[in-house]
Amino acid sequence: MKAREEFQRWYGKSGKKQTVEESFCPYRVCPLGAHVDHQYGLVSGFAIDKGITIVYASTTGAIRFRSVNFEGEQTMHISRIPPKQNDWADYLRGAVWALKKRYELKRGINCVVEGALPIGGLSSSAAVIIAFLTAFCSVNDIRLSRAELIQIALDAETSYVGVHVGKLDQSCEVYSKKDKLLFLDTKTDKYELIPRNANMPPFEIAIFFSGVERSLADSAFNIRVDELKAAAYALKGWADMDYGKFADTRLRDVPFAVFEKYGPNLPENWYKRAAHYFTEVKRVRDGAAAWRAGNLKEFGKLVFESGYSSIMFYETGSEELKTLYDLMKETDGIYGGRFSGAGFKGCCMALVDPSKRASIVKTMTKRYLHAFPNLEGKFSIHFCQTSNGVQF
Repeated sequence: MKAREEFQRWYGKSGKKQTVEESFCPYRVCPLGAHVDHQYGLVSGFAIDKGITIVYASTTGAIRFRSVNFEGEQTMHISRIPPKQNDWADYLRGAVWALKKRYELKRGINCVVEGALPIGGLSSSAAVIIAFLTAFCSVNDIRLSRAELIQIALDAETSYVGVHVGKLDQSCEVYSKKDKLLFLDTKTDKYELIPRNANMPPFEIAIFFSGVERSLADSAFNIRVDELKAAAYALKGWADMDYGKFADTRLRDVPFAVFEKYGPNLPENWYKRAAHYFTEVKRVRDGAAAWRAGNLKEFGKLVFESGYSSIMFYETGSEELKTLYDLMKETDGIYGGRFSGAGFKGCCMALVDPSKRASIVKTMTKRYLHAFPNLEGKFSIHFCQTSNGVQF
């Protein structure tokens, strides 16, 4: 692991005795429930056995951090958290900012951050915030509940970084258990961990990185959130419902019957976004039932349908990701797949038959690089297992 080597290089030669520790947060994949958590919809997910590692040691108050994946050192002090800088370190600054709102901080850290996979689509932003929070809580003797950890991480990303995410990412990375499907209601926070059915065939998770990384804050992510909220606000108005403040409006508050009646009145884009929401929530329910029954074929079919809806109705996906989606549908051994994350660049995830791993790699690589030869050396495929959420 490079993080420990880099820590020793930059922070391990001060001559002072220090205890060096590690914090790890897994990445996540969301097979069903894409783009609905910020509308308080139903979601599903797994943590995977790859993620963010932070190697750190306590200081008297200074915070110094480096990344294996990015150049340069960032510094600050627990008494003075600077405003957003629009760089990779905003997620770490945001974590301290959100924690400091709730708890007194007496200790800082020197640390090195390392991501196990390329950036884009696996919620590395939430993972780095959570890993940093657990490290900071450790040196400051702060004990958080899992629900509190999720809320603080969410506050860091929405209020400090400025990306209007819901709590899907944080919840998957905190609540998940190996071989169990997380089934979460993001409005009530009630969740179930559905065990893998004994009759389910073997599977593993494949990650297909397009070779094109993305920055969520620079994407059209926030625009899509506003379109969904605008649709909800208009539907409530036509149905003579109490619509309250726009900032507090969510499609979860709109009955499907209201959408059926008044949806055709919406501007085309708003209608498409709302159609994705209502059909995706149904897919999550149906997917939970399929998983419970051990019907991986049906579960995978729903994942493919979710990917189609993201393209046609939510209108996400670069040409690279759309190509990957089409190739996954045509490749033997892939039960189901879709964009992972916001879906503007980044990667696709799929549930695959482990016995077909070699042929999947050969077929996907050959056909994708035929379409995008300029991405040779950047496109990559990784196979993962489901995992427990963050341990703290």
